[in-house]
Amino acid sequence: MNNRVYKYFFHEFLRYFVLVLFAATAIIWTIQAVNFLDLVTEDGHAFRVYLYYSFLLLPKVITKLIPFTFLIASIITIIKLEKDNELIVLWTSGLNKIHIVYLIFRISLIITLIQVLLSCFVTPETLKYSRSIIKNSQFQFASSLLKEKQFNDTVEGLTIFVNQKNVDGTLSNIFIKDQGQTLTNISSPNLSSTIFAKSGYMSGDEQSLILHNGSIQKASKDSKVNIIKFEKTIINLSGLTTKTITEPKIQETSTVQVLRCLKEKNMRMQNCNLTSDYQKDLRIEINKRFGMPIYIPLISLIICFLLSTRKDKKISPYRKYIYFTVCFIVLTASEITVRYSGNSFNNNLLYYLIPIVLLPITYFFLVRTFKYENLN
Repeated sequence: MNNRVYKYFFHEFLRYFVLVLFAATAIIWTIQAVNFLDLVTEDGHAFRVYLYYSFLLLPKVITKLIPFTFLIASIITIIKLEKDNELIVLWTSGLNKIHIVYLIFRISLIITLIQVLLSCFVTPETLKYSRSIIKNSQFQFASSLLKEKQFNDTVEGLTIFVNQKNVDGTLSNIFIKDQGQTLTNISSPNLSSTIFAKSGYMSGDEQSLILHNGSIQKASKDSKVNIIKFEKTIINLSGLTTKTITEPKIQETSTVQVLRCLKEKNMRMQNCNLTSDYQKDLRIEINKRFGMPIYIPLISLIICFLLSTRKDKKISPYRKYIYFTVCFIVLTASEITVRYSGNSFNNNLLYYLIPIVLLPITYFFLVRTFKYENLN
């Protein structure tokens, strides 16, 4: 009988867990995906690149949501079984509550393991791959550079201003400032150029900008300015790259590499910096990946207080809100304190000791609560 009860409880929990995780992930991912539209509208990347980049962020969103989803799914499962009087049936049939506590705790360990795998291995790799997609993608929508009455510096070393965009697609009063060798067919290495044109338009393939009636001011090595007037000139915009960050951040670095950087402190390693601030950020990142999942078993025991049948008339209707608030505070505190865990060895040690010490204490009070109910 116990096995059937455990399977039923686990099935109910899993159903709510997947449902809540899917709904929350869909909402947050959609909001983030909308924010990343700038990759197309501002930075000129292809829409396909935008879709790949957005989907590769899903593991990061899921990893962040797992503890909160576990909390919601556990509370909903217990409240649903209690509302349907299924818990009363279990208790009166002789099932010991502590066995359900063990079941919930074992489920929390499984969820903890899943989060560790995601945060330590899956998420860094998908984030790193998403960064490589941006790095290797070419600038495809040069027309996004041409914004009316705006100085656009999306491309490194290049500033473009268009006074007016006409209905027929032509441009009026165009200003282009090239700080170096961005426009290879116009500028000289390490020397700046300034282009003024009365009118212009984009080519059909959006790879070139055709300008009419203007001048090119080119700086020379002897600090002189040479002015070249033109009736028509073509500026090649293919091969441009944006200022989008292409180097992997700490959160996009593999766990093995982060640990090696902390241990070996080798400057030759990729994405390894020996400054104190950077080393602190590395410790914080490791604690996020290994330390934060430890708080899931702790909130699983706190939630188990909902199984108690001792009900105070004053607080009974608010029990689920009370324990939800307590668990939410624990999760929020773990998110906040992890930012200070890398400051020193003591802070680092304390961050791991807090959930480990609170686990047996919470379990003791839980068993004590059930003992006074005389349910064996």
